[in-house]
Amino acid sequence: AITSGLQASGMSAPKILCFALSPSSAYLRPSQGLGPKIRPLLLRPPRRLPVHFCKPLVMAWACFSGSNEGLVANLKGEGMFQDPRIETAMLGVDRKNYAKENPYQNSPQLIGYSVTISAPHMHAMCLQVLANHLKPGMRALDVGSGTGYLTACMAVMVGASGMAVGIEHVPQLVKESIDNVKEDGKGNLLDSGNMKIVEGDGRQGYASAGPYDAIHVGAAAPTLPEALVQQLKPGGRLVIPVGTDSQQLMQIDKLADGQVIQKSLAEVVFVPLSEFVARHCGATVVCLCWWVAAWCLKQFLWQLI
Repeated sequence: AITSGLQASGMSAPKILCFALSPSSAYLRPSQGLGPKIRPLLLRPPRRLPVHFCKPLVMAWACFSGSNEGLVANLKGEGMFQDPRIETAMLGVDRKNYAKENPYQNSPQLIGYSVTISAPHMHAMCLQVLANHLKPGMRALDVGSGTGYLTACMAVMVGASGMAVGIEHVPQLVKESIDNVKEDGKGNLLDSGNMKIVEGDGRQGYASAGPYDAIHVGAAAPTLPEALVQQLKPGGRLVIPVGTDSQQLMQIDKLADGQVIQKSLAEVVFVPLSEFVARHCGATVVCLCWWVAAWCLKQFLWQLI
């Protein structure tokens, strides 16, 4: 059924279904013509991934559960992560406090302001890529922190001697994410300075708390942001989707001598890394156009009557 559906859509091979974290409303355009039962299955095993990515991802959609414990167990069973510290972090940070709708479903969920929280398997995979750079005492930056979920996971992994900073450009989400962390019983992370959520343009990073051992970006930049590379500590790692129509999830490693090595992990589709004003001005224009069209149609129908 999946194969016939893909052939009918004209696609030669399905793509990985990826969604950004705060920005995170990503859409797999080739799947738009397929039915809702087919879209969640559009997953393709990446060609150039580390060992933990080599297992085909066609079953990633089945990781959903009715509880946080079940979700994490399913993600682990499907090979989305191997590091036990990721399991501890994801078990300790209950997704229901950060995604009010369908928190344990393995798909992105709307969190308001034209933003979604990424699918759990994408969070797990990115944490695995960054695992060696999220050890106790290290510093991490989460660009596009949304509701604060991934930032909280990072804070748990770096421990009391480390620090995780989430930067979000939607002011309402900044406040909501702080409330979410407290509701999750993790207010001590904020009080101790182990975790920090700030409002700002993530494309410029957050230099005052850097440099960072790990940087995660949850939206696509047209090119690699130089500011984020500069804020990466020697020996650190950055994970970011890069591109416009064609996007790659990139792993950026800064060597001890300052040399920067880039590696493509997978082909993905994320929403662009953008400013709050620009995004919502665009949304306002679209809404206005729909309103005008509806008004014109109403007037036309009234004349017919």
